[in-house]
Amino acid sequence: MAINPIVDRPARGGERQRLRKLAQAALNADQTVDQVEDLLTAVGPVLGALEGTLEGLDTTIDRLNTSLDDLGSTIAKVDTTIDRLAQVVVRLEKVVGRVETIVGVAEQAFKPLGMLESAGHEVEKIGRGIASRFGLG
Repeated sequence: MAINPIVDRPARGGERQRLRKLAQAALNADQTVDQVEDLLTAVGPVLGALEGTLEGLDTTIDRLNTSLDDLGSTIAKVDTTIDRLAQVVVRLEKVVGRVETIVGVAEQAFKPLGMLESAGHEVEKIGRGIASRFGLG
């Protein structure tokens, strides 16, 4: 039984080729693992900085919530004050209406006095005219 070297050779060449491909794949996998490790190493500080940024954002949002609560309280107080001012305006309008009524009554009451005063001025003018004719004035 002689071994045919030609028949053995393709099998060996195929085996070598297979081993070569496996070795290359292992090297590629090793390089990929190294690249992933480098990437993860670079991402670590970025994630740490992001964590700090998110904590700052949380603090800012908490302060904003507090400010919004204060603003809501202030707006509620302003609303209450406006309601009270509206009630004061209604009362003042009633007072002004009453004063206008009183002024109207007073004007009507003083009309006869005005007529008497006017008549008195007319009588005075007539009296001065007569006195001047008689040389008394």
